[in-house]
Amino acid sequence: MSGAEPAADGRLRCPWGLSTGDYLAYHDTEWGRPVHGDDALFERLCLEAFQSGLSWLTILRRREGFRSAFAGFKISAVAEFTDADKERLLADAGIIRNRAKIDATLANAKVLAGWDEGELDALIWSYAPDPASRPAPRALADVPAVTPESTALAKDLKKRSIRFVGPTTAYALMQACGLVDDHLADCVARGGGR
Repeated sequence: MSGAEPAADGRLRCPWGLSTGDYLAYHDTEWGRPVHGDDALFERLCLEAFQSGLSWLTILRRREGFRSAFAGFKISAVAEFTDADKERLLADAGIIRNRAKIDATLANAKVLAGWDEGELDALIWSYAPDPASRPAPRALADVPAVTPESTALAKDLKKRSIRFVGPTTAYALMQACGLVDDHLADCVARGGGR
């Protein structure tokens, strides 16, 4: 039950991707595809933190607002945000105005600005499990919310002063950024849509 289901085009997809056009486009073109680059991974890290406790659709529909509010998630730019910027963010209806999540985003940017170029990318991708060790999930029930790798990644990020990333958020990041391929076995997007 809850295996891949046909979309309007008749092709099988993960059921969660079928509820809205926004989800379908995200499912087919982004989710599970490899993401590299410190700024790109910083964006995903931030958005996954903002999603905590909310629907991903809420974040997806506000992503352009987030990008505008957070200087395109360029780490060096966000690291320079001031208290005035924080107040601007708290008043911005185009994002999720959660003080703890905004504070974490700004603090994380300040930490990451001191890292070497490529260090965030290398750290996150060092936790990608061997794909051969992970059977393709047949149903949504086969997809974990947390793995030993996501727990270790969250612990490592926390040790390096990165905030608001627990094991569940770390695993959602790993799924979204292609460190794991959790498209269902019969899903057309499994393996990058090949």
